[in-house]
Amino acid sequence: MPSRIQRALDAVGERVPDSPAGIVRCILDSLAATFAARIDDVARLSGRQIDVIHVVGGGSQNQLLCQLVADAAGRTVIAGPVEATALGNLLVQARTHGVLTGDLWSLRAELRAAVRTRTYEPR
Repeated sequence: MPSRIQRALDAVGERVPDSPAGIVRCILDSLAATFAARIDDVARLSGRQIDVIHVVGGGSQNQLLCQLVADAAGRTVIAGPVEATALGNLLVQARTHGVLTGDLWSLRAELRAAVRTRTYEPR
């Protein structure tokens, strides 16, 4: 894959990284730019202002990626939880069994109180 990335960059006249670290940084920069562009698309198409981006799952553990997304998008990024899908499932099941009550916003508040997140501000 690194050689394919290098060839693609060379084909469009971009600087070609020559080390594994440079390839990784290129990938992270590309992901961050794409996230930012898609958030801008969503804001434009929905007519709504988006001030905060939530990054969940495995990507939320990558501090550099989260900071690059915040910088590229010019928005706050809240990273975590890592196991968002499983926790969401757990909350719905807890509500179904009467352990928790409330609407979606209440369940999300329960989750926010129970998990640790990290906030990244654009620089």
